[in-house]
Amino acid sequence: MLGIFAYLNYHVPRTRREILEILLKGLRRLEYRGYDSAGVGIDGGNGKEWEANARCIQLIKQSGKVKALDDEITRQQDMDMDVEFDVHLGIAHTRWATHGAPSPVNSHPHRSDKSNEFIVIHNGIITNYKDLRKFLESKGYEFESETDTETIAKLVKYMYDNRESEDLNFATLVERVTQQLEGAFALVFKSVHYPGEAVGTRRGGPLLIGKCIHLYLDNNGLGFDCCPVILDSAVIEHTNRVIFLEDDDVAAVTDGRLSIHRIKRTAGDHPARAIQTLQMELQQIMKGNYSSFMQKEIFEQPESVVNTMRGRVNFDDNTVTLGGLKDHIKEIQRCRRLILIACGTSYHAGVATRQVLEELTELPVMVELASDFLDRNTPVFRDDVCFFISQSGETADSLMALRYCKERGALTVGVTNTVGSSISRETDCGVHINAGPEIGVASTKAYTSQFVALIMFALLMCDDRISMQPRRREIIQGLRVLPDLIKEVLSLDDEIQSLAAELYQQKSVLIMGRGYHYATCLEGALKIKEITYMHSEGILAGELKHGPLALVDKLMPVIMIIMRDHTYTKCQNALQQVVARSGRPIVICDRDDYETAKSSSRTIRVPHGVDCLQGILSVIPLQLLSFHLAVLRGFDVDCPRNLAKSVTVE
Repeated sequence: MLGIFAYLNYHVPRTRREILEILLKGLRRLEYRGYDSAGVGIDGGNGKEWEANARCIQLIKQSGKVKALDDEITRQQDMDMDVEFDVHLGIAHTRWATHGAPSPVNSHPHRSDKSNEFIVIHNGIITNYKDLRKFLESKGYEFESETDTETIAKLVKYMYDNRESEDLNFATLVERVTQQLEGAFALVFKSVHYPGEAVGTRRGGPLLIGKCIHLYLDNNGLGFDCCPVILDSAVIEHTNRVIFLEDDDVAAVTDGRLSIHRIKRTAGDHPARAIQTLQMELQQIMKGNYSSFMQKEIFEQPESVVNTMRGRVNFDDNTVTLGGLKDHIKEIQRCRRLILIACGTSYHAGVATRQVLEELTELPVMVELASDFLDRNTPVFRDDVCFFISQSGETADSLMALRYCKERGALTVGVTNTVGSSISRETDCGVHINAGPEIGVASTKAYTSQFVALIMFALLMCDDRISMQPRRREIIQGLRVLPDLIKEVLSLDDEIQSLAAELYQQKSVLIMGRGYHYATCLEGALKIKEITYMHSEGILAGELKHGPLALVDKLMPVIMIIMRDHTYTKCQNALQQVVARSGRPIVICDRDDYETAKSSSRTIRVPHGVDCLQGILSVIPLQLLSFHLAVLRGFDVDCPRNLAKSVTVE
């Protein structure tokens, strides 16, 4: 996911140096999302030029990290860093290449022409950009990049050049532009023709406005006085009071006053946009004593699973309360089918809990990859309940699947980590997993909290079934001790680091398991792929003799997950198959399983928990292993190449 950050100071004097420092710091807060280039757009002009109101816009862009952009800014010889601006809008962007390779010319902001009359930053993909580009080229507009975004910058100039009136305002101009765009986007515009004004809009991409200093209301509506305005993310350092824009909102700040209006109005639209308070402290998103955010988030899991259960699970009377579902639980209990829809790690959380959901709800449970679900035009009915699992709540494929299911009358349930996200707002009901901010691109604590949230839902569904009560009590008491068991697993960190030192030069690794642990294999393999760039594959052990066994020899690293549950004997058979082919399996097993240790070259022994919760304890060694492998291979753990924290485009 690309990062958008804009800062407007209105009658709050700031030097160019201060403005650039704020913009760069905002981009650094967004680095965790993944990116390959960065850029800023600020007012040019120095001293007397500025006093004479000779407005111009200066773009500074660079491929690589924000540090490279900072160095490029330092090299600018013609910029007076001490010139002061009473009113100024600066926009900044981190880009993840979709159209065109990483390069300064493909980086954002993009410009309308060589005079930089209009510039724009964009998160998303414009699907009809080729048609728009062809039209604009026919009108004489010259393109310099390979991106879809440059089309927007050229289009806004075309609309301005062909305006019917000299008094066309900036917000109306942007509205006309966005009506021609197809796809998903969050946009922020700046122009020499509208100095000190900011306009932002969204459709399918997240965008928020942070409010500082004080808010007032007058006859003209909602306004800001002398306030910085920050769009998208990285706001918490400046303010925790924000407004989340909805699809087709156009937000404009003119003369220090914010106005928001809708491009399209439909029945049921609520014109008001409430100011919300972000419950997040700055220190929560800092690394602390850890070397990376991913490492910090792995070690936060004893606390994050507690926060997921806090106020919801009563361990004394074995009850579960999910306030976000209370008005719909009877309807859910009457449904005919549960469909869990997600992508990546969130999909694995669905796979991990499918078996216990089927057991406790006695309903058929489908787990679907959102992209494939849409490609197949999967039949959905009014008596289905569709869950949308997403850490960010902004995953594009999951959002489109959500709208598909709503059109067909299904009840929709969100499972997200982000209050105010699109999925949390568009679903009929839901559960916030409360894992706390997750910065590392490779999800860790969000996975285990999604896992726990879905377990809690399963427990809630069968709370009135007498036959289920012994099993419910077993699982609830298993949740009670889960944080302590996670701490025990984390104490194996040194042992796992030693294992990583033996494996980091390998090119591939296989991870095998079955039953509750098939999802662990998939998730562990994904973590290794994401941050170490080693090939890894999660294999269902029951399929071993249907092809994967051909890969096994004395050189191929094989990790097997074998726990004392209903699949134990079958997993032992698979272990013997690997050993018989000269394999040297590394086994994650129960702490007291000495029999398995005899047949494996290496074991990682984890504490034993309730069978349906054991996947949380077995995945953490693989999270740690992927982290240490990446460090030993010299890679950026938090920002793996080609990946983004939140995938907001198809």
